[in-house]
Amino acid sequence: MNDENKLIIYQVFTRLFGNNNNHCINNGSITENGCGKMADFTAKALGEIKKLGATHIWYTGIIEHATQTDYRRYNIQPNHPAIVKGKAGSPYAITDYYDVDPDLAKDVPERIREFENLVQRTHRSGLKVIIDFVPNHVARQYHSDSLPDGTSQLGANDNTDYAFSPYNNFYYIPQSELRGQFDMKGPASEPYKEFPAKATGNNRFDAYPNITDWYETVKLNYGVDYQNGGTRHFDPIPDTWTKMLDILLFWAGKDIDGFRCDMAEMVPVEFWEWAVPQVKAEYPSILFIAEVYNPNEYKNYLFRGKFDYLYDKVGLYDTLRAVMCGYESATAITRSWQSLGGIEKRMLNFLENHDEQRIASDFFASNPRKAIPALIVSACLNTNPMMIYFGQEFGELGMDSEGFSGRDGRTTIFDYWSVDTIRRWRNGGKFDGKMLTEDQKHLYGIYQRILTLCNEEKAISQGAFFDLMYANINGWRFNEHRQYTFLRQYERDLILIVVNFDHISADLAINIPSHAFDFLQIPQMDQYEATDLLSGKKENISLLPYKATEVSVEGYGGKILKIKL
Repeated sequence: MNDENKLIIYQVFTRLFGNNNNHCINNGSITENGCGKMADFTAKALGEIKKLGATHIWYTGIIEHATQTDYRRYNIQPNHPAIVKGKAGSPYAITDYYDVDPDLAKDVPERIREFENLVQRTHRSGLKVIIDFVPNHVARQYHSDSLPDGTSQLGANDNTDYAFSPYNNFYYIPQSELRGQFDMKGPASEPYKEFPAKATGNNRFDAYPNITDWYETVKLNYGVDYQNGGTRHFDPIPDTWTKMLDILLFWAGKDIDGFRCDMAEMVPVEFWEWAVPQVKAEYPSILFIAEVYNPNEYKNYLFRGKFDYLYDKVGLYDTLRAVMCGYESATAITRSWQSLGGIEKRMLNFLENHDEQRIASDFFASNPRKAIPALIVSACLNTNPMMIYFGQEFGELGMDSEGFSGRDGRTTIFDYWSVDTIRRWRNGGKFDGKMLTEDQKHLYGIYQRILTLCNEEKAISQGAFFDLMYANINGWRFNEHRQYTFLRQYERDLILIVVNFDHISADLAINIPSHAFDFLQIPQMDQYEATDLLSGKKENISLLPYKATEVSVEGYGGKILKIKL
């Protein structure tokens, strides 16, 4: 981990980024709707992403996954359409761990080289590269067409007479055919057949997965016998562990900078404890970020599993979403970070990603401006990483009905589609702003300012943090349910941050307790010149333990006041 810079991750759904089609049809094929390519990430595009304040780009959906598009002429085995979600397929139903999704290549036989060129272009732009690693499950018809020498297919040596064996790569339902509780035929002439049935990716150990299951995937076996009390069989090292380490080393060898590990907590922590140090021994600076949702396991996956960062979804994301929507008090933000018990700097903050609903959608806030106070909190609360999802910075609505993904407030990960705000921003690769609305440009300006501040100001990227909320409960001119305030400090730089989740502006009086002056070594002064780093405007404020500091904040706004001590 690099302690100098604060990580700002720009997550982009690779196949959607460069698609210029503004008249996509519901459930359209790649021929009808088109598909973005790795080549669309030109030096100009990457420069624009960096300009937003990004330090890393997470290219989502790089590894070859199940699709309904026919690539047989390139020796890629087709998938039965009944077990592919959407025409394009889920990027989390991997069909070949050693290959790149052919949809993303301009020249399909050159897809690995195109990816290597993308990595080089990204590095030349001053950005680092993160890709997905999907360790828990694979597509039902997994078949690697590009296995490196000396490695064998997943499941090739499995004994399918056993529901569980530590030597198997999959879990089976012996002597049973898969009888999915969903349409197993789809548009094909014959229904999908699987015998013996394999366990489904979301720990479904029978032959009857339904439409709410991850029915398009099968669970990988890391030596845990789930149906017999979860007994662990890790000695000798399970074959799946060795195969997955090979895959990690294969991609690390492509000069990438990090892995975002999908559903990492569904894989035993002992695997990560064994694998991560071996990858880092060869590639010391590579990052491992875990998608996790169980706070009871956080410390286990950080300290034993050796992850660098974990998703802060069930803590800060859920809290900020509730505060934004008016269901929760801003005092919950304090409870959220305190509940982490000292691992705050190891959490990845975000307000959007491919799994979650768009802020501007009718299902969330409906107005992207409502997210500004939450963005300031998320990005500036501590030194830990911040992530945004492409289009978030323009208020992308996510309200299309794309196909397999209905009108659900999310940008589809299953269909061939085009993202309206990104298409307008790119404007055919010119990035000249001519297609963007004034509102979109204004919102982008706020995002750019906040995200670039994160690394311009050492008080934010490296500094100390002090939560002021405890001194402002039942405040005379401070509503602790709709406002949140805290300090950041590095050497002689002090930053007072105040946000307002309310729609109306507020004239606030903020109490700064004596403990803050001692803890951050702030000289008491009746008058300091403060600069609002968001607007550039200067104002005079007092910093005294016995007198409230007066600050006015706009509705759905915030101030980041910098003071030289």
